[in-house]
Amino acid sequence: MTVAERTARRTPVPRRGGAVGQSVRDSLVIAWRNLIRMVRIPEVVVFALIQPIMFVVLFSYVFGGSIAVGGSTKPSLYREFLMAGIFAQTVTFATAGAGAGIADDMHKGLVDRFRSLPMARGAVLTGRTLADLVQTALTLVVLAVVAVIVGWRIHDGVLRALAGFALLLLLGYAFSWIGALIGLSVRTPEAATSGGLIWLFPLTFISNAFVPSGNMPTVLRVIAEWNPFSATVQAARELFGNLPPGYPVPGAWPMRHPVWASLLWSVLIIAVFRWLSVRKYRSATG
Repeated sequence: MTVAERTARRTPVPRRGGAVGQSVRDSLVIAWRNLIRMVRIPEVVVFALIQPIMFVVLFSYVFGGSIAVGGSTKPSLYREFLMAGIFAQTVTFATAGAGAGIADDMHKGLVDRFRSLPMARGAVLTGRTLADLVQTALTLVVLAVVAVIVGWRIHDGVLRALAGFALLLLLGYAFSWIGALIGLSVRTPEAATSGGLIWLFPLTFISNAFVPSGNMPTVLRVIAEWNPFSATVQAARELFGNLPPGYPVPGAWPMRHPVWASLLWSVLIIAVFRWLSVRKYRSATG
């Protein structure tokens, strides 16, 4: 073998499409790997469905008729008011699973093996979050069917309803990057699960998801109205046509313009936490 041939064998062949194309391809490969894993371990998906279904049934029939919405305690009004909050809670609670999955891969050394391959550095995290987004979308489909069974309906057309679900999925994708950062910052999957849930409960309950924020004390009301979670819930309610007649819209800007507020919050969270996660990934596996 000549010197030229040996040099050619040692020189990596550049991939078509440049760095961006390589990052996209690598991310899709990692996403496909995680989706195959979900199919082979179906109990992960099944258990992820049980909790939101329980919330739908319990909140609909236990609190329906006890909480006034728009000046009425009619159970059907509360069910429609409730569902946007349950949908949003479901997509955000997937954060804990994303963090635990990344922590598990770190713990087993799988991420170090990926790092040794000629692949984009952020592809491991992007692929994981995309796979979690697919699982979240499937969960939302099943949850919507259950919601229809208990009496939830959309009133402003299919296209606006799809836009509402798109905002919910965008919020879930944004929060999955928070889960990725938590998963990279702890040493065990158990710690990632606890760390991924401990902050979600106050975030989701100090919001307009389950009760109108106007009924809260002043400090909590302000927090709820500027909560990114509340903005997405309010946007989904508007797009689904689920705001009850006479429901007072709070004066805070995110509540007056919930669709724009939801988009801005989600994009901001993705930009900040993706950057932090990729940076943490490089230092954690370096």
